[in-house]
Amino acid sequence: MTLIFAHRGSAGTHPENTMAAYVEAERAGADGIELDVQLSKDGQLVVIHDETINRTTNGKGYVKDYTLNELKRFNILTKQQHILKIPTLEEVFDWLKTNDLYCNIELKTSKIRYDFIEEKVIALIKRYHFEDRMLISSFNHYSIIQCYRLAPEVEIAPLYSEVLFMPWVYAKSIQAKGIHPNVKTINDALIQASMENGIAVRPYTVDKEEDMKRLFKLQCSAIITDYPEKAVTLRRKHT
Repeated sequence: MTLIFAHRGSAGTHPENTMAAYVEAERAGADGIELDVQLSKDGQLVVIHDETINRTTNGKGYVKDYTLNELKRFNILTKQQHILKIPTLEEVFDWLKTNDLYCNIELKTSKIRYDFIEEKVIALIKRYHFEDRMLISSFNHYSIIQCYRLAPEVEIAPLYSEVLFMPWVYAKSIQAKGIHPNVKTINDALIQASMENGIAVRPYTVDKEEDMKRLFKLQCSAIITDYPEKAVTLRRKHT
């Protein structure tokens, strides 16, 4: 069965990377959530996609330039009346203790070098004994290789947005058990060949109904989608 990961939570229906979006993903029946991790000025693991807080909050500036306490003073922009805050990875993990969801952590290390972010993420995973429930991905493949060196028992998967030749060969070369390609860059033959070679395929961001149906029919390992409820409904009909 194709697993469904809720991209930044249920980002199509709720403010992305918020506890509200993750709770909605669980309610919708997703198998896991996907989230983005960066470091605050005081070295805390915070869950936010952009390197700046401009787009998603009522503040301005770089995540790295604010302490956690300062980041918590900003509100997430939302159409609802609820006041939502930037969560820490630890807050998300506390919530994950209440369910069995998988969690795909994307390390946002392509543009800014966050010192020891890999060590901090691995240490937190081990503290919560979540090794079997975590996937670590990044567009910066040096980051995930560092995670593998620190904890080979935690699965890593490279993110990429271009067409990759024989992606299963590359995945195996860096000790990854999966790949996370842009859905536009991977075809049915590459998906099947990767899976036949023991590499899980979890394309992002699968929001179109025809893409969901195609990938369910292929029994693709997983999809990463902004609309987990739609995906769960379609999976029921097409598997």
